[in-house]
Amino acid sequence: MNSQTKTTAMTPHAFDLQYLHDVLEQQKHAYQRYPLPTAKERIDRLARLKRILVKYQDQFAEAIDLDYGNRSIAETKIGELLTCLEQIKYYSKHLAKWMKPSKRHVGIIHQPAKAWVQYQPLGIIGIIAPWNYPLLLSVGPLICALAAGNHAMIKVSSSSSNFGRVLELALSEIFPQELVAVINGGGAISDAFSHLAFDKIVFTGSTNVGKTVMAAASENLVPVILELGGKSPVLVHPSIDLEDVAQRVAVGKLWNAGQTCVAPDFMFLPKGKTQEFIEKFQACVLEMYPHFKDNQDYTSIINDKQYRRIQGYLENAQAHGARIIAINPLHEDLHEVRKIAPTIVAGVTPDMQIMQNEIFGPLLPIMEYDQIDDVIDFINSRPRPLALYYFDFDQARADYVAQRTHSGHFGQNTVLTHVAQDDLPFGGVGASGMGKYHGPEGFFSLSHERSMMSNPKLYSFKYILPPFNKPIHKLILKTLLR
Repeated sequence: MNSQTKTTAMTPHAFDLQYLHDVLEQQKHAYQRYPLPTAKERIDRLARLKRILVKYQDQFAEAIDLDYGNRSIAETKIGELLTCLEQIKYYSKHLAKWMKPSKRHVGIIHQPAKAWVQYQPLGIIGIIAPWNYPLLLSVGPLICALAAGNHAMIKVSSSSSNFGRVLELALSEIFPQELVAVINGGGAISDAFSHLAFDKIVFTGSTNVGKTVMAAASENLVPVILELGGKSPVLVHPSIDLEDVAQRVAVGKLWNAGQTCVAPDFMFLPKGKTQEFIEKFQACVLEMYPHFKDNQDYTSIINDKQYRRIQGYLENAQAHGARIIAINPLHEDLHEVRKIAPTIVAGVTPDMQIMQNEIFGPLLPIMEYDQIDDVIDFINSRPRPLALYYFDFDQARADYVAQRTHSGHFGQNTVLTHVAQDDLPFGGVGASGMGKYHGPEGFFSLSHERSMMSNPKLYSFKYILPPFNKPIHKLILKTLLR
């Protein structure tokens, strides 16, 4: 009886895990049969993808809303769907040019050979998407993969189960499974996915999970693009109008209720400016969100686990002396709808939990500074962030900060929106990630840059073969080795 129970319990997982390997093998065989789709074929695949995204736009938005409990429909359509559609236009316009061989120089002793670089698809791309932007962060890498001529398997987060089912249905209408496959499920399926022998993995998620994915991929020597997170700081110069800063930071911080990897995480204000900023920030927030509980535009926290984590940061900060300013003038009880009011946390110190971990929620810690160089030292002493936002209209001062810091992105007087800029690469550095996609980098990151060389009938290299006592050898040693 025990044996029978054990077999019954394991059978679904065993089937699912075997299914992953079967799909991968199916895609590999399909790719080997036709390894170099033309530019026209790739553009057609992107056009099909665009049509299905538009067709299913309401179902996508409604499914994500259901996964969250309340996710702004407009945020999904503007922040995710529109960004994908614009990215498809961009890649469709440029990929034929990028596919062309790149001519390279041939050294004198190898003349009259020819050398060039051929951009070849890598093969099968594994895409691991998170729950916070499930459409953008699954379809975005898929666009890059298809533009580069690859096949792809997409692993959707188990926290996005409703969206995952819609995505699987939608993509199966336009692509055979041997070209694009969507994998749903969690637990053992998620773990097994990162162990598959892909030709490259694109992972978006937390740093801790990124380490696990990278370790799993290393077993098959699979290269990875890791889009991680971190604490992206905002540094405000004394010269700038705080009303401008408040509006721009409020938009970036509260979009998706702060559940954005490039959201401004915490900020540095000039000494004595905190109260003025709080007042202007509150005004901006309430203009966008006059109330919260039944406001369809203000997104819920994705699940109870994340809600408790964020509340824990607030409790820890308050216990260690921080001042908590929740912007909730109607005193609405938001717990039952799993929403957290926009909250400023003033007087934070580096040892508080809220300053140790990425917040991923609508909390904004504030610290004050005397000298900008002290802030630069603080930023440089911590893991390199995914983005660094600097507010100042003086370009020389902005260049000074940019040149003395490292981050995946440097934003001057803007936050968040660089992700939607088609011609910019996106990615982190150090603890915030490795590798880039979006822009031309997305095409080249998912292509194999294959070196090519061709010799004519005349084989000039034969004149310098051993024995090494010929006049040509003396000439080479005398003229070239210097």
